Amino acid sequence: MNTSKEDYKIIVDGVYKTFNVYLDKANTIKEKLLFLFSRNRKEKREVLKNINLKIKTGEVVALIGTNGSGKSTLLKLMTKIIYPNKGSIETNGKLTSLLELGAGFHPDFSGRENIYFNASIFGLTRKEIDERLEDIIEFSELRDFIDNPVRTYSSGMFMRLAFAVAINVNADILLIDEILSVGDEHFQNKCFDKMRELKKQGKTMVFVTHNMNAVTELCDRAVWLYQGEVKMDGDTKEVVDEYIKVTT
Repeated sequence: MNTSKEDYKIIVDGVYKTFNVYLDKANTIKEKLLFLFSRNRKEKREVLKNINLKIKTGEVVALIGTNGSGKSTLLKLMTKIIYPNKGSIETNGKLTSLLELGAGFHPDFSGRENIYFNASIFGLTRKEIDERLEDIIEFSELRDFIDNPVRTYSSGMFMRLAFAVAINVNADILLIDEILSVGDEHFQNKCFDKMRELKKQGKTMVFVTHNMNAVTELCDRAVWLYQGEVKMDGDTKEVVDEYIKVTT
């Protein structure tokens, strides 16, 4: 059966991403004067090299690899938080992401106020947020703290609120970084149960994790990144088994 472009939710085509790393950045006035003419030497580091991926509608894909392999950078490129130096990324459908814990939350606003603020960023109207508010609070298990400033929240509470908002915006594509490792085991299990439910609903998910058990159980496919390149892409068990063999 032929697969058309419309059957894919994410298309990554020939993507390269580099960052400039400054080697002698001056931090004080004295250093700035001493290195007036020689400072700001920089090195260009290639984080991703010719990445090509096509993720079908309803696929659940894990990005795996050691720290520094480019997983989180690729996820950020998919959300268009940053952009590639070369190549293109196309996403088809409403997208929501959990990349950095509490990103988009205002520390002085209450949990309730941040729900409205964060959900509106994802494109929900006030009426739509009103309709989902109880479900978000219920899932987060933060009812007793929902009107407290989020600066008083622990990292686990941040994650609960962020995840509860993200899964209730009715997106087609869900991108999740390693933040699900934060929090207690009960809530982690609850999050994975919800992800299984979203999978059954046909949602497309891409997530970065070091939890190989979760990858094997939840994902249709795994993509192993190594030094910014795709080392292996395919059946979850085959990729995970090879990854474990090489890295342990």
